[in-house]
Order: sequence, then C-alpha cells, then structure tokens
Amino acid sequence: MPRMRLDKLLAHLNCGSRKEVQAMIRAGRVQVNGAVERDPAAKVDSDTAQVILDGQTQHYQAQRYYMLNKPAGVITASRDARHATVLELFPEEMRRGLFAVGRLDKDTEGLLIVTDDGALSHALMSPTRHVYKVYEAVVEGELLPDAEARFAKGLTLRDGTVCLPARLERLPDDAVQRVRVTLREGKYHQVKRMIAAVGGVVVQLRRVQLGGLRLDSGLAAGEFRALTDEELTLLQQPGQESI
Repeated sequence: MPRMRLDKLLAHLNCGSRKEVQAMIRAGRVQVNGAVERDPAAKVDSDTAQVILDGQTQHYQAQRYYMLNKPAGVITASRDARHATVLELFPEEMRRGLFAVGRLDKDTEGLLIVTDDGALSHALMSPTRHVYKVYEAVVEGELLPDAEARFAKGLTLRDGTVCLPARLERLPDDAVQRVRVTLREGKYHQVKRMIAAVGGVVVQLRRVQLGGLRLDSGLAAGEFRALTDEELTLLQQPGQESI
C-alpha cells in the first residue's frame, strides 16, 4: 500500500504549497485516522488513511498522466481570460490539479504531457536532464547547404543565444519542405529561431517525441488518453537519440 509524507499528500491534494501545509499540520489543523497529527513528515497510507483538514475530509486520488495531441490555436496554460487552454480540452470534472508539463507555443501542435505529478514535471524539464524533444516542421525558404552541420556543431542565434548541438534532418515530401529537429533543451521559440538562423521560416511545427515517448499516431488533434505504465517508463528516459 502506498505510504507518503503527510505534507506531500496534502500538497498533492491542492491544500496549499508544501510550506503552507507544513504550517497547517504544525498548527494542529490536521487529523489522521481520528487523531491530531502535528508532524509534517508522518507517513500515511494514501489509500486507506482518513485525513481531515479543518473539518473537511481530503480524498486521495492516484496521480494521473495523460498524452495530449495539442492542436494549434490553444495555449499551454491552466486558465486564460482571452484564449482557449489545453486544460479546456479535458472534461471540467477532470481538471482539478492537472497542469501541462512544459509548454508548446500557441501555434505549435503535437505531444504534450498533462499530469498532476509535480516531481515528474520537474524531472522532465530540468536542464540538467537533457531530455530529448523531437519536432517535425514545414519550412519555407532556402536552407543553407550546411544547415545540418551548423545544427550539429551548435548554433549561436542572432541575439547571441548559444544552443547545444542538435540534429536537423530533411524529410522526403513532394508537396512541402519538411524537416525533423531533435533538441535536448527548450529555449524560447528555439526550433523557429534555429531554423531562421539557417535561412528558413517555420510555417507549421509539431512535437512528435518527448524523452523515449512518441506521440500516438491514433490521437487526433485535441484528443488525449492516459499513459500506460510502459509509456510512463519511456517518458522518464532521456531518449536514445545521439547528436
């Protein structure tokens, strides 16, 4: 049976930040199985323990992990007064506690992870992890002949931003100029800016892989589904691309 720290459980249940719920516990506002518990580090069984905060029973729900095929025109935010958000693609009763891992630009499509697991989000987005991200783009303009070599060496953008070595591949397509870009960092508008640095303009961008996890080709734009245990394991791997 899963056991976790009391303060972690209450933070996971959106009762406050870790620091806030620690103060609540020490103030005697929390009961566990009928007794006041003042130790934030006390271990509780998240499946069976009755945890009450200020007279309200708190119900634990196992952490959730979803793969979303983000459509263009939707922003990566929990709420916004002017634009539709990725959380609005989920039924209202599912949204509590969910957030997107990282972000995709409003006009960028593809793989987005939505979860309530803050530790996973931190691990995937930490610059020290170098988790690979793979994008496919439709590009206009004439790419420099040595564009691939420049990506492999590591580009310096026009504003002086230094990018780690990346991979650029030109994909066969009779209708449009299509490329695949593999990165291990996530700077602001990075794919678009790197393509611009080698002569192109991105007109359509789609993320197809994060870490070892690829976007399910059966998911239509705007659709989501729960990750399998195997996919969750793949997601937590940096990815096997070599740059």
